Amino acid sequence: QVQLVESGGGLVQPGGSLRLSCAASRSISRGELLAWYRQAPGKQREVVAVINSGGTTNTADSVKGRFTISGDNAKNTVYLQMNNLKPEDTAVYYCHIKGYGKEYWGQGTQVTVSS
Repeated sequence: QVQLVESGGGLVQPGGSLRLSCAASRSISRGELLAWYRQAPGKQREVVAVINSGGTTNTADSVKGRFTISGDNAKNTVYLQMNNLKPEDTAVYYCHIKGYGKEYWGQGTQVTVSS
């Protein structure tokens, strides 16, 4: 069992930056993947970036070069640094962990990019 709590969302102008945080109730174990997903209105949920317990990351092509996922093992927290935000980045962003046949979701945090 693990609880995931996202924070850091909000309203930002195009070109701006936000940093999302995902605080987990325990450390990420070897073999587990933690990911950021997003879901825009009327669209399917899509993966944005993933990180494993060893710190290896992967980022979706749509945000590569603008978004960076990172982790702080001491704080059991994973971050999503989002730079040069665009209106099409507007979505609810979710934290997700998967491993050992189980998966958990956070409650989501809204990111709105608008002038």
